[in-house]
Amino acid sequence: MSGLRAPRRRDDAPDAPRAVVVGGGLAGITAALRLADAGVGVTLVEARPRLGGLAFSFRRTGGAGELTVDNGHHVYLRCCTAYRWLLERMGASALAPLQRRLDVPVFDARRRRLGRLRRTGLPVPLHLAPGLAAYPHLSPIERLLAGRAAFALKRLGTVDPADPALDDVDFASWLRRHGQSPRAVRALWDLVGVATLNARAQDVSLGLAAMVFSTGLLSDPGAADIGWSRVPLGRLHDELAGAVLEKAGVRVVRQGRVRTLRAEPDGTWRVAVETGAHRTGEAGETLPADTVVLAVPHQEAHRLLPEGALPHPERLLRIGTAPILNVHVVYDRRVLHRPFLATLGTPVQWIFDRTEASGLHDPAETEREAGRTGQRSQYLVVSQSAAQDEIGLPAATLRERYLPELARLLPAARGARVRDFFVTRERAATFAPAPGVGRLRPAARTDAPGVWLAGAWTATGWPATMEGAVRSGLTAAREALAALGRPHDDVFPEAA
Repeated sequence: MSGLRAPRRRDDAPDAPRAVVVGGGLAGITAALRLADAGVGVTLVEARPRLGGLAFSFRRTGGAGELTVDNGHHVYLRCCTAYRWLLERMGASALAPLQRRLDVPVFDARRRRLGRLRRTGLPVPLHLAPGLAAYPHLSPIERLLAGRAAFALKRLGTVDPADPALDDVDFASWLRRHGQSPRAVRALWDLVGVATLNARAQDVSLGLAAMVFSTGLLSDPGAADIGWSRVPLGRLHDELAGAVLEKAGVRVVRQGRVRTLRAEPDGTWRVAVETGAHRTGEAGETLPADTVVLAVPHQEAHRLLPEGALPHPERLLRIGTAPILNVHVVYDRRVLHRPFLATLGTPVQWIFDRTEASGLHDPAETEREAGRTGQRSQYLVVSQSAAQDEIGLPAATLRERYLPELARLLPAARGARVRDFFVTRERAATFAPAPGVGRLRPAARTDAPGVWLAGAWTATGWPATMEGAVRSGLTAAREALAALGRPHDDVFPEAA
């Protein structure tokens, strides 16, 4: 490399401010990228050996051979413009495409009837009218009343979700007042709401429900079109995210646990970090910082926040959590002939085909064998939100419960052999969107100068989604840059 110099990292500039981002989930990745793009020298510290937070992958070798498994099946919508920005920033948009138009197959196991929730190309609100009119899981009067309730929710969607007039009311009570039958709640409102809010209507703040339905269904004809990753989430949120962070000049410290933040007399901070190697007895590392973004779960933020950073720090510990359970089944043949299926009249909520994304490969299943039988293995994931009653059950119990249900729903599964069965659990997958949660969620700004909060649990106006996490990172970075006096573009003002 004679005569060539390595490119200077952004944090090598002598006058560049220094930032430490604690947490390598989507919020932390986003905040670190935005700070680095504005010329700040950034160190991102992540406690795990990988990035991605609660949207990650791992390798498994079992009865079906080698799989790359996502801890849970994560989807996003076209209205998730901040997450779409991050995908584009990572060069990953083509790896997680959207449906051309919303189309959700919904199968009623009791009536053995398939319906669809879908839209047309007509403008709002006519885009949903033909689909709702033909939806067979509601009676004609229930469809009419559902349309009226949707319009009422759209009006509420213009109000701050944290407004006590909405935040203190549960969604189920509001639905009853607007003529929604128990069947309508099960077949429509909870079908969508449980998947997006991770709670049933009686456990959801009206403010958050109004935000989800008004934004997702009635803000734009294509707002609810569904997208999901066609590759393992680790490819997106760890490998590609790590590469784009490195290119932006961000130093990433994996397996690093932040022990303390210490304020210095000159207004800067010292961030004490313990890494995996340092736990063997070596000295830790202390990072100087002009600004610190805490993009960690709310319980960890409570531990790290300096005294006086929030007027009521105990409120963070009152934010509840909600679990998500995923049941993984590999069959020796194809049993589901669509990318996903939502269901009614059964414990099963949503079924997703993850065969291609997992890289399903069994050395014993040769091309010759597949050609002779005409069958190839299929890997399905049953995604169960609001799974408080099942999250602690043994895998054997869940197997006894869900395999017969899948056979009832998918006739081809009745004669199929189960090659692998396992369960993944996220006991604190999201914050609980319960009535009153709005007053507990803090803003990005704290009363400790130079310390900012990010995470889906902060006051984004959104529920605990990938979109909410990215928005929180954008907001924290924007406010941090403004406080540093650094010029920055609102590359995504809508999300900020």
